Amino acid sequence: MRRTVPLPTTTPGRRRPRTLLAAGTASAVAAATMVGLTLGLAPAASAGEFLVNGGFESGALAPWSCTGGTGSVVTGQAHGGTYALAAAASASDIARCAQTVTVAPNTTYTLSAYLKGSYVYLGVDGGTSTWTPGTGGAYQKLSVSFTTGAGQTSATVYTHGWYGQGTYYADDVSLDGPGAPSPTATASPTATASPTVTPTDTGSPTATATPTDTATPTSPPAGGHTLVGYLHASFANGAGYTRVADIPNSWDFINLSFGEPTSVTSGDIRFNRCPVTECPGVESDADFKAAIAAKRAQGKKVLISIGGQNGQVQLTTTAARDTFVSSVSAIIDKWGLDGLDVDFEGHSLSLNTGDTDFKNPTSPVVVNLISALKTLKAKYGPGFVLSMAPETFFVQLGYQYYGSGPWGGQDPRAGAYLPVIYALRDDLTLLHVQDYNSGSIMGLDNQYHSMGGADFHVAMTDMLLKGFPVAGNTANMFPPLPASKLAIGMPATTNAGNGYVAPAEVNKALDCLTKLANCGSYVPKAGAQPNLRGLMTWSINWDQFAGREFSKNFDGYFRR
Repeated sequence: MRRTVPLPTTTPGRRRPRTLLAAGTASAVAAATMVGLTLGLAPAASAGEFLVNGGFESGALAPWSCTGGTGSVVTGQAHGGTYALAAAASASDIARCAQTVTVAPNTTYTLSAYLKGSYVYLGVDGGTSTWTPGTGGAYQKLSVSFTTGAGQTSATVYTHGWYGQGTYYADDVSLDGPGAPSPTATASPTATASPTVTPTDTGSPTATATPTDTATPTSPPAGGHTLVGYLHASFANGAGYTRVADIPNSWDFINLSFGEPTSVTSGDIRFNRCPVTECPGVESDADFKAAIAAKRAQGKKVLISIGGQNGQVQLTTTAARDTFVSSVSAIIDKWGLDGLDVDFEGHSLSLNTGDTDFKNPTSPVVVNLISALKTLKAKYGPGFVLSMAPETFFVQLGYQYYGSGPWGGQDPRAGAYLPVIYALRDDLTLLHVQDYNSGSIMGLDNQYHSMGGADFHVAMTDMLLKGFPVAGNTANMFPPLPASKLAIGMPATTNAGNGYVAPAEVNKALDCLTKLANCGSYVPKAGAQPNLRGLMTWSINWDQFAGREFSKNFDGYFRR
């Protein structure tokens, strides 16, 4: 995000990514494959049940596998029959229990289960998830649907609890779809082994305290739509100052901009409010805090955004990582915030030479950021909101280039957000890539797309909805993200940044992505995604300056 913008008589540009020194060839997109344990199940022609022992009536856990030995089969807690799964979530383990089955490509399946406990999740790796509310009590039936990718032959489904929430129960877990395995199919010998999981599944948080936040989880539920805006809270520019109490009701997420480090590598983040000499009309600290509390009482989410154009943050050491956690926590606690927005730009993130696997990063600035964010999430619990606002250079460019490349010479920042997004995908509330101040980026159609129209937003968003091979390597797939975790970043006005599009083009992009209607030259490969979360903009202040064109258009499209 651009921190300081000239007066509105100019049309500023923000830092553009420097030109890569070496080129590569991107291959055609291939569908992501799920990781995990594969059962040897022979498909049948009719629709039916895909899971083995979904009701746990065998009296044993297999072929389910639970992290850290947290799962067992018990009596006295069944929804139907005699047995149910009991999984003990602790302060350091969410008790993830998973089973992987054979599936058919390009096929829609429905996963359902009866779950009992606080914040019990049901989902599929690389796909969508849902959860119970923060009250235990009786069993609740949850379900999610997902469609496999081209060439996908296995899928891992799971349940898990949440840190410090105690034992949860699951029963009558079902995966229904066409071409189900035959009733006599049995698990292969590998079925009792622990599944291969991502760091977000098994990594124990470094925080030891039990979460104290009892708010409902903030991963957005399917079907809702959200408007995200950044508020110039620590500086002044041509857009003028907007008091928190005066922010229109249209805004669902309010990102206070910015928390910045005392030095690039200190990890010590400070949030300094704009002084009255710079921002006439600025409210007092007491009024600022009260207005935040009032917004939250209305159901709004208020976050501290870290970084921005000027706030370079490099967590090069574990000491900087720990300082980041403590200083960000202090800001959240002081102002009573919902969480954190990561807006690392410039040279905050880069990949060391030889760091080529986004699933297993080794660069300290990346590893330490992942650890810090996991620690914050664990500290505050499932109510903690985590969002990210990377530039296209750090995400979609990864389709062609990743880091310095196999032979060196490329910009080491290319695709550098991918390991962070991947590791935090289960903890992430919203990802809203900045589809502005961007160079041309190759889409999944292997064509370059440029700012200025709906096609750019459609192509960039589709890459995240469909997934893509990193650096063109089809054996190294960045998996798709659920539509409910994605918003599209756009500038609110021509003054806010390069890449502004008028409301008509905004609506064309939304029509194409959510309905497959009004598409231009690019048609989404992920299909219609009506649960696309919404829009993000830089900024609330610029929208106010322009007569609320952006927010009013959003309201007209999603809330009419």
